[in-house]
Amino acid sequence: MRFPERLAADAGLCEARLLAALEGRADQPVTDAMRYAVRGGKRLRGFLVLEGARMLGVPEERAVSAAAAIEALHAYSLVHDDLPCMDDDDLRRGQPTVHKKWDEATAVLAGDALQTLAFELLCDPALGTAEVRMELVLGLARASGIDGMVLGQALDIAAETAGRSLTLGEITALQAGKTGALIGFAAEAGAVIAVADRGPLRRYAAALGLAFQIADDILDVTGDEAKTGKRLHKDAEAGKATFVSLLGLDGARSRAAELVAEAEAALAGYGKSAANLIAAARFVIARDS
Repeated sequence: MRFPERLAADAGLCEARLLAALEGRADQPVTDAMRYAVRGGKRLRGFLVLEGARMLGVPEERAVSAAAAIEALHAYSLVHDDLPCMDDDDLRRGQPTVHKKWDEATAVLAGDALQTLAFELLCDPALGTAEVRMELVLGLARASGIDGMVLGQALDIAAETAGRSLTLGEITALQAGKTGALIGFAAEAGAVIAVADRGPLRRYAAALGLAFQIADDILDVTGDEAKTGKRLHKDAEAGKATFVSLLGLDGARSRAAELVAEAEAALAGYGKSAANLIAAARFVIARDS
């Protein structure tokens, strides 16, 4: 199956697993908000889990709970990121954000519950031995916590009141946490489940995560809100330094292309079995949403 079809199929697998995990839960607005938050999106992180596992000989039915876990964690981060105390966004995936459709308290609780659901999903025995599952739980905790995504978000908030623009090195470090850490977990999860060498996928993920953020910065300048499904030009309005403001539009595009080449080189040893992961890297900088 080629990349576009595979990405769509994996998105369906992730959503089905997430909705199945929410079946039979308490009939409360917060549960409805959780279901709302996990619908839609590209599911690139879930795809990375599933395709990395496939490349290493792990069937998708064994890996799907880990793919759903990263999507639950990502959904939580978006729900909280959209809150007025954070980025204060009204639109996500072309729909009202959770705190706009319900209220702020419901959004906080839905995000909290999606975060814990992610770790519940990683306890699925289908993922492997207790040691494998513990390694997945530890990996996601580190990627999403104070050494990863939360740190990146904290650095981003601090930058807004720093009184100066961040340097290229500082932005790179910030985004390695805010965006790159979860992408890194997603890309390596297949190797964890397969009990295989993580090195090539780790190098692939490092390049992919940075390319993804550079592409986001480019979209914030050149994108179409109807296609992205979210408010654009936020960084410029806030006076924040980005890869585009520091490198220029052409420079940012050139750097993103270099990173994609690095991602491809990291998987050279896998031959044709890495085709869809390589296509994903190319998609990251060519996307319009």
